[in-house]
Amino acid sequence: MNIRDIDGGVSFAIRVQPGASREGVVGLYGEAIKIALNAPAVDGKANEALIRYLATALNVPKTSINIAAGLTSRSKVIHVLGVTNEEAAAKLSPAAAV
Repeated sequence: MNIRDIDGGVSFAIRVQPGASREGVVGLYGEAIKIALNAPAVDGKANEALIRYLATALNVPKTSINIAAGLTSRSKVIHVLGVTNEEAAAKLSPAAAV
C-alpha cells in the first residue's frame, strides 16, 4: 500500500470492485487498495459510492475527497485533504477491515 503525502492531505491508488455484495477494503491490488462497493459501475454510481465510503472510513467530509485520475476506470488515484499518512494507512489497511 503506497500512501503519499500531498499538500494538506494524502494521495493513494484505489482499485474498485463494483457490484459486490459487501462494501469495504478487501485487500491489495498491486500497490493499490482494493475496495468492494455495492453500487454498479453505471452513470458514476460507483464513484459516488467510493467517495461516500472513503468519507465515512476516513472521517472527513465528502468534499475533502477528489478522484484525481481514473474517473471512468476501476483503477483510480484519490486525493484526500485533512488526513495524515498514518491515519489513512491505519483506517484503510486490509487488516483493519477484517
